[in-house]
Amino acid sequence: MSKPPVVFIHGLWIHSSAWQPWIDLFAEHGYEAIAPGWPGDSDTVEATRDDPDRLDDVGIEQICRHYADLIDGLDAKPIVVGHSFGGLIAQELLANGYAVAGVAIDPAPIKGVKILPFSQLRSGFPALGNPKNKRRTVSLTASQFRYAFGNAISAEESDALHAAWTIPGPGRPLFEDASANFTRNSPATVDTHAAPRGPLLLTSGSEDHTVPRSVTLAVHRLYSDNTAAVTEYREFEGRGHSLTIDNGWRTVADATLDWLTTQRLEGADDQLTAP
Repeated sequence: MSKPPVVFIHGLWIHSSAWQPWIDLFAEHGYEAIAPGWPGDSDTVEATRDDPDRLDDVGIEQICRHYADLIDGLDAKPIVVGHSFGGLIAQELLANGYAVAGVAIDPAPIKGVKILPFSQLRSGFPALGNPKNKRRTVSLTASQFRYAFGNAISAEESDALHAAWTIPGPGRPLFEDASANFTRNSPATVDTHAAPRGPLLLTSGSEDHTVPRSVTLAVHRLYSDNTAAVTEYREFEGRGHSLTIDNGWRTVADATLDWLTTQRLEGADDQLTAP
């Protein structure tokens, strides 16, 4: 039986091309994988930096619809693997029937998470610190990136990752996520209770500043009453928010592959039938 395709979804401030080592590794294991960018992203880091206005006012709902439309064009329902805000998007796609399984790596919190650790607030402050940023793009300085992403690696590696992969990001998803619990129809809402779905793996780096482990554990608890679907949690000791792109990415990628193997997804849904 054929393996499902894989769709990688990047998070805020990181270009989709940073997934290339994952794409190559998954190909070695028989998966056909792609990593489309967000709506407004250009094909390269440099081009996205040169034309950041295309990302102005791009929000969670628009990003979800963008990936749902891409999946509609596939021959089979994919596995979705997302990092940070990509992890939130992956959960929405899974809950709405667009994927056979999902992996949310250090995912942005969904509606219902009521804790807000200081490090998470500080990591989001470059955007949240100015209300005008809701409708425009924001870039991280090397120092801001080092706190939010690179706190568990050397300053030299953090600065190199910042130079290689960072792009301007729309502020709107952060504002939407921050106000989710006070918004009736928040785009950060995920049906954690009743949605019939495939298996989900939530992961956290123990030293993550942007999405602290306590936040991901709170997300995991929101799924606790859905006994009809698999929801598992995995923690990576000593890892920060850069864990998908830094020198230890292979550990996270191998763990993802191992988990997918245990789910026996071959031939799970070869023909796409979106809701």
